[in-house]
Amino acid sequence: MKLFDVYPLFNIEIVKGKGCHVWDKEGNEYLDLYGGHAVISVGHSHPTYVKAISEQVSKLGFYSNSVINSLQQTLADKLGKASGYDEYSLFLINSGAEANENALKLASFHNGKKRVLAFQHSFHGRTSAAVRVTDNPKIIAPVNEGLDVSYLPLNDKAAVEAELKKGDVSSVIIEGIQGVGGIQVPTDDFLQELRSLCTKYQAVLIIDEIQSGYGRSGKFFAHQYAGIRPDMITVAKGIANGFPMGAVLISPIFKPIYGMLGTTFGGNHLACAAAIAVLDIMHDEGLVANAEKVGSYLLEELHKFPGIKEIRGRGLMIGIEFEEPIKEIRSKLLFEQKVFTGVAGTNTIRLLPPLCLSMEEAAEFISRFRQVLGVNE
Repeated sequence: MKLFDVYPLFNIEIVKGKGCHVWDKEGNEYLDLYGGHAVISVGHSHPTYVKAISEQVSKLGFYSNSVINSLQQTLADKLGKASGYDEYSLFLINSGAEANENALKLASFHNGKKRVLAFQHSFHGRTSAAVRVTDNPKIIAPVNEGLDVSYLPLNDKAAVEAELKKGDVSSVIIEGIQGVGGIQVPTDDFLQELRSLCTKYQAVLIIDEIQSGYGRSGKFFAHQYAGIRPDMITVAKGIANGFPMGAVLISPIFKPIYGMLGTTFGGNHLACAAAIAVLDIMHDEGLVANAEKVGSYLLEELHKFPGIKEIRGRGLMIGIEFEEPIKEIRSKLLFEQKVFTGVAGTNTIRLLPPLCLSMEEAAEFISRFRQVLGVNE
């Protein structure tokens, strides 16, 4: 059997990781400034994480959601405290797309409405409703087109209110910081106005923190810079440091009914053990503060580079946009300087390293980036 060929691959096989470094099967070491699409939050092969998963799988890897799993409540307690959302409820699933699917569904259950407002250049997943609220026609199949979605310009308050006034909007979904869209940051005042408008017109505000959350922005959630509280928050990626997991943080305005949401694998014992270990490491090592500190250093240093169109981001979620395509720059970083980075569109490099990136490792990246661009200190 062949693999279904949907991924353009680099001719590199990564076989080992430690902290912010990975090694290929030939023994070459790379500095990881991408974390496997912002998934690696606490670093590769952290001993606390490895111990937690190993001990749990030796006892029990999985049993169903028809019986008590106290690890789920332990995770909920720790996440509520870490994020400042103690009074919210937690629904556990397996991915970011699933988190958004369930949030959109719960919003519609809540108010009986159907239409969704999303934003231009958004990305919320590749499944049914999640892909429909993603602003990319190339990945929306005819079967996905049934959901009524309007895509609005980011940071355009008037456009949002004009749509909400029509009275048929179930929910508004927005990323804390757009990732695939090129590290586009919603302004704080726009998010504050969005919160007010959703309350005024009785639409549910969903903030997708799948890429921007879990400390990446320098706060636990990127929307916390704006001082708002959405009705639902979706998370995944960094939640379990590579173990498949997603979650929805749900406001007390929603009332659960048996059977309205469900999952086979969501919140399984092994996933919960991984996610609990992540929160413990983040707390013990001060990784949210580290993301803010090291991210501020990177942003400051990158702004000194000539020939860059724009630097965007917060914390360790950074976009470096050039006037021209960056394929060659990214290739040189990877194959000559041994640095993994990401991409958005054709002209933007994305940096999404593990939150444990040190100042020394950040400085090393800046040095290697200078060599690629031919920039002197």
